[in-house]
Amino acid sequence: MREVTTIGLDIAKSVFQVHGIDAEGTVIIRRQLNRRYVLAFFQKLPPCLVGLEACASSRHRSRELKALGHAVRLMPPAYVKPYVKRQKNDAADAEAICEAVTRPTMRFVETKTPEPSHASSANRRVDRAAFSYSDAFNGRRALEPRGHSRPGLAAALLPRCPLRAGSGRSALGRSPRGSGRSAGMC
Repeated sequence: MREVTTIGLDIAKSVFQVHGIDAEGTVIIRRQLNRRYVLAFFQKLPPCLVGLEACASSRHRSRELKALGHAVRLMPPAYVKPYVKRQKNDAADAEAICEAVTRPTMRFVETKTPEPSHASSANRRVDRAAFSYSDAFNGRRALEPRGHSRPGLAAALLPRCPLRAGSGRSALGRSPRGSGRSAGMC
C-alpha cells in the first residue's frame, strides 16, 4: 500500500471528512470519521501534511495533530473555495483543502496557542456585554416621554455594566473604545 503524504480534513460538528493522497497525487483515503475517532485515525498514520480550513475549532484540532507529529497548515476558507470542483459538500471540501494545501503560493494562518485564543474570546465577551448595556439603556430611554428623563435610570442599569465605575476601562483592563463597536453610555 502506498503511503499517504497529504491529507485534507474538513471539520464539522460531529462528522469529519478525510481526503488523503500520496506523493504522486493518487487518492489513497476518502472517508468520513466521527469526532471521537479522529485522533485514533491520525495516530495510526505516519507523519504527513494535514490541511484544515481556519476557524475557531480548527486551531484546537491543529494543536492536537501537531502533538502527534503531523505538519498542520491552516488556510482561510476564502482561499480554499476556488479549489472546489463540484457541488459544496464535505467530501468536495476535503478534496479542495487537500489540493489547496499543496499549492506553493497558498497563504497560511498561524496556529494560535490557547492563551491568545482565550484572551480574544474574553475581550469579545466584554465588548458584547458593553454593547448590550448600551442597548438596554437606550431602549429604556426611548420608552420615556419626550423631554422627560428618569433620574434613577442610569443608577438602575449601572450595576449590570461590565465596566468599572469611573475608570472607563473594562474588567480585563482594556478600553472598549476602538473595538469596532460604540460602547455607548457605558
